[in-house]
Amino acid sequence: MFEFIRTHQRLMQFLLLLIIFPSFAFFGIESYTRSQATAGATVATVAGQAVTQQELDAALREQLDKFRQSYGPQFDSKMLNTPEMRKNVLDELIARKAVAAEIKNSKLTVTDQTLQQQILALPGLVKADGSFDKERYLNYLASQGMTQAMFDQRMRQDLTVEQLAGAVQNTSFIPKTVVDRIALISEQEREVQMLNFKTADFTSQVKVTDDMVKAYYDKNAAQFEIPESIKAEYVVLNNDVLQAQVAVSDAEVQEFYKSNAKAYSVDEQRRASHILIAAKKDASDAEKAKAKAKAESLLAEVRKNPASFAKLAKENSQDPGSAERGGDLDFFGKGAMVKPFEDAAYKLKQGEVSDVVQSDFGFHIIQLTDVKPAMVKPLDEVRAQITADIKKQKAAKAYAEAAETFGNTVYEQADSLKPVADKLKLKIEVVDGLMREPNKALPASVLTNNAKFLTAIFADGAVKKKHNTEAVEVAPNTLIAGRILEYKAASKRPLEEVKPTIVAKLTQSEAEALAEKEGKAKLAALKAADSVAGFSDVKVISRAKPQDIPAAAFVQVMKADTQKLPAYVGVALGGGGYSVFRISKVSAGVPDAAKRASDAQQIASMQSQQDLLTYIELLKKKAKVSVNKSALAAPVQVVQ
Repeated sequence: MFEFIRTHQRLMQFLLLLIIFPSFAFFGIESYTRSQATAGATVATVAGQAVTQQELDAALREQLDKFRQSYGPQFDSKMLNTPEMRKNVLDELIARKAVAAEIKNSKLTVTDQTLQQQILALPGLVKADGSFDKERYLNYLASQGMTQAMFDQRMRQDLTVEQLAGAVQNTSFIPKTVVDRIALISEQEREVQMLNFKTADFTSQVKVTDDMVKAYYDKNAAQFEIPESIKAEYVVLNNDVLQAQVAVSDAEVQEFYKSNAKAYSVDEQRRASHILIAAKKDASDAEKAKAKAKAESLLAEVRKNPASFAKLAKENSQDPGSAERGGDLDFFGKGAMVKPFEDAAYKLKQGEVSDVVQSDFGFHIIQLTDVKPAMVKPLDEVRAQITADIKKQKAAKAYAEAAETFGNTVYEQADSLKPVADKLKLKIEVVDGLMREPNKALPASVLTNNAKFLTAIFADGAVKKKHNTEAVEVAPNTLIAGRILEYKAASKRPLEEVKPTIVAKLTQSEAEALAEKEGKAKLAALKAADSVAGFSDVKVISRAKPQDIPAAAFVQVMKADTQKLPAYVGVALGGGGYSVFRISKVSAGVPDAAKRASDAQQIASMQSQQDLLTYIELLKKKAKVSVNKSALAAPVQVVQ
């Protein structure tokens, strides 16, 4: 949902070094602690504006969130505690302020009308009939914790930056000679033959001795180690558990419903059909006059026979979304349609037809077909949602007290989880195969795979004394405590058990070495005296058509010096052995006009992006940036 917004934001972040769109906060953020004086200290100055330590810390938190999303339980906050990382984040802040300063100096603005058109045109907010889906729009804003004013401001910033970026990118230029040269390289063809020395053909020559096996076993002990593991029982306290224990009375539901009646109110909805004679906003006066005349002619027909509205809409309306349905636009509320259309529709009585109405889309004839009056949803319709909301509120209020009880009980009665389970009505569950490091194959939502919990369960007190772990917060309002049932120390698989595996590995590596040795000898002989004996049939390859040449070999074949033909290239293919390639001919290939055009477009796009990044660097110089390097050297204190 709303992928159009997220995709656009990702594009702008890539092009503008995260200048405009700050990340939304995620749960589980570590917090940075500094004194109030330090937080207000200046770490950089951009166009006379200060970048404070507080701003830098906030940006570091955003970066921390991104790392947390990428690495999940494997995330280590120490990744941020390097001068290099802090410098990168500070560079982003400097770039934002430099671009903002240039926008201000250039007096770039976005009119209210342009902003409204951009919002109304967002694909994810347009219904099938072409009307604006205001309910979906408001739901999205609510889910992101934004007001309409906040969203408008971000859109306005976005459009202003696009103005600045477009002015730079649209001036990018790539000489045709460069594009042609790249095209010639891409289109060049080489006639190639291949001679393979397969690893499998040499395995029979390999003799693996017991001494070789023992030496490999001793040298690669880590490969045969069985890590220590734990079988444990655990209990979890979170809002879901508490909600399941909460009871909600009918009286509470009714009181909540009365107190929040506005939340269950539905504004008046109107249903209309229309006939649209399109005329673009920038159309000439003659074109607009022609469209209006046609609309007035159709209105006259409707006035004579109102029942013909649907037929006339199907035959004449230039709104493809509604014409097939006789012009029907379904129900809509205020703010869903462009203002001239909305004003006219809300003045009509059911069954009435409007005069010709002009909007940015052209000329409309509107027929009001139905009205749903404003109403409050009945209690029975929203009872389940209200009950769930009350449970959430009660659980949230109960959590603090329950969390204290949870932490105290698992600590004070450390020999068993049963007391805390009985006291808080929790379920004791069992998990096996826990390792010191989180299992990357498991999702981050698996609480027993959380790095903090694993650190606690493998602590000396838990392992040696079999005590409960402390209460570990592994997610917002989520505590877990565990106790070891069985501990298995790290061990090593016996040699006899892994001997077949070692023999197979040694046989493979020795066979690869033999194949490469013979392949290199053949390559040297061919360079001394050309021969096609044993080679495959000729294949014509190019950078666009590698045929079935292995990727590692293909790069070497296309890089080979072909000033003297035939040319030879030898490539080790690892498990595949060794291959010798004979290049007998090089030609220009056949020009592909469509591909050349596509490549030219991609090259121009890359150049425009580079130009934009270069421009941002120039803006940073223009802004006379100064940096307090000592602030970058000071490590950030992280509170888990």
